[in-house]
Amino acid sequence: MTHLTYLEAAVVGLIQGVSELFPVSSLGHNVLLPALIGGSWETDLDVAKPESPYLAFIVGLHVATAIALLVYFRRDWVRIVGGFVSSVREHRVETADQRLAWMIVLATVPVGVVGLVAEHPFRVIFGKPIVAGVFLAVNGVILIAGERFRRRSSLDADARIAGARRPEAVGVGGRAAPGAVGPGLAAYAPAVAEPGASGASGASGASGASGALGASGAGDPAAPEAEVMADRRLSTMGYGRAIVIGSAQILALLAGISRDGVTMVAGMRRGLAREDAARFAFLLSTPVILAAGMLKIPDLFGPLGHGIRGQILLGSVLSGLGAYAAIRFLVRYLRTRSLVPFGLYCLAAGLASVVYLGLVK
Repeated sequence: MTHLTYLEAAVVGLIQGVSELFPVSSLGHNVLLPALIGGSWETDLDVAKPESPYLAFIVGLHVATAIALLVYFRRDWVRIVGGFVSSVREHRVETADQRLAWMIVLATVPVGVVGLVAEHPFRVIFGKPIVAGVFLAVNGVILIAGERFRRRSSLDADARIAGARRPEAVGVGGRAAPGAVGPGLAAYAPAVAEPGASGASGASGASGASGALGASGAGDPAAPEAEVMADRRLSTMGYGRAIVIGSAQILALLAGISRDGVTMVAGMRRGLAREDAARFAFLLSTPVILAAGMLKIPDLFGPLGHGIRGQILLGSVLSGLGAYAAIRFLVRYLRTRSLVPFGLYCLAAGLASVVYLGLVK
């Protein structure tokens, strides 16, 4: 692994950061790219090798990606972690933040357990370039079908949130006009406003119904209130639905299947609005990405990291910057636009890769 160049590290780091959050599979791209380029890239960057230093490298980059997510959603995580701590301390689950915290914990358990048990065999069996190309095409089909066959409840939730975001529904200072909050809040339950909800006063409970994904630092003065409203909607979906949505992340162990993509589709199939499904996917992915990276950090400080620590640092910086730029773009894009363009890209790129690697190369 001493032959990992700074150029390889920079390219892989940037692709990892961007494609980890875009619904296009970072692992699929990191498996396919070296095979498509060939030469030293193909030999240096082989994720299917036993005890692969390259795998340790790209999974280690997850830490930078997770840090970018934590920075972007910092206000949200302060509320959610606060809700979890207060729930444990007080032995109760009553507020929206407490419910959402436990939903994230429970929804993360399935992929955590399966990942610990099956990550290695999945990588060895399915981490081949042609197989990754096939699954990338499958990922495209999942995204396109997820949009094409959305449930009416998901479409209705989109409409209610869009209605709450209309200019006439918002008063001075970004606060909802009288009677405008109900439709936005009722996306998943008749009413979710609750006095005493962690991180929200009674006034903020009746405001900020723009339904934003959670654009911390996005320049919207009402954004923090909008984040609270979005989390209140999510907190009403129930633990069973949260676990089902979180379990979809298991498919991302297959190189070519996007964690965020399949989680968004699962969320929409369970009746979430697209932007709320995306928000929940990003919140769910943060602890999973961080845990995966932290598990590989010791490898990078051991023999597998000899001679490439400078490259690791460069790749990590670019991965973090790419992830932050990606999340800023996606939280805006997914408010009003669909996953179909990403699905078409994955379908075309996956099929083209299979044809090239199987018939041409």
